[in-house]
Amino acid sequence: MAQLTRRATDLLKPFSVALSSTRLLTTTTSTTPITVETSLPFTGHRIDPPSRSVETTPQELMTFFRDMALMRRMEIAADSLYKAKLIRGFCHLYDGQEAVAVGMEAAITKKDCIITAYRDHCIFLGRGGTLLQCFAELMGRKDGCSKGKGGSMHFYKKDSGFYGGHGIVGAQIPLGCGLAFAQKYSKDETVTFALYGDGAANQGQLFEALNMAALWDLPAILVCENNHYGMGTAEWRAAKSPAYYKRGDYVPGLKVDGMDVFAVKQACKFAKEHALKNGPIVSAY
Repeated sequence: MAQLTRRATDLLKPFSVALSSTRLLTTTTSTTPITVETSLPFTGHRIDPPSRSVETTPQELMTFFRDMALMRRMEIAADSLYKAKLIRGFCHLYDGQEAVAVGMEAAITKKDCIITAYRDHCIFLGRGGTLLQCFAELMGRKDGCSKGKGGSMHFYKKDSGFYGGHGIVGAQIPLGCGLAFAQKYSKDETVTFALYGDGAANQGQLFEALNMAALWDLPAILVCENNHYGMGTAEWRAAKSPAYYKRGDYVPGLKVDGMDVFAVKQACKFAKEHALKNGPIVSAY
């Protein structure tokens, strides 16, 4: 009996810790500043990296948890629907990368633009999309964000500055630089985040677009979300150098821990400030 009691106590320890943390957050004023440190230091290429100290609030912490948990549950549900053949065609999931989407949104506004590849469900949700729009689009229904005609790879929400998922590997990068050109022309002090995976990091169009962005000092932030696989191909089989933040050569770069939402928030805030003053920057998560 005593052994069972001890086992039950051990099993409940994580729950007790979580409950204590929740009580701490709820008893603290929701806007009281809290300073945290990123898990890992940033690494800069041709640039001094930002500070590891990040300011947040209890309210923001709860928002981070809620948003990332929602994204994870949504992608798990999409996985089940795909396996049940209720979602047809392609279905590229984002689970495990939620900290990038959530941290990025915490550092920017809806006037800033985001354009990404085909892992776009959670980016759309972070831009203000709804679960109904997500699942309707995935299942080809007219209530979807692209009226059911785009499917998993082509989510879109122009009114929140989300210019879609793109199915052609790397094709969104020059389009993102085009958005940044329009922003600079309009002088509206906003930036564009062009997201791509490590599988697209060897695409020629990336380097062509980056060259033009650097020539014209465009407010473009190229973000390589490195999940170590380009579809089924391991990173080490496709890339001689996996230091993607250095790929810009003459363009500054920043290596960021993409599993740390605070690091992503800090990096995106830093990158936005840099891009508005100095032109493009490459970040690798």
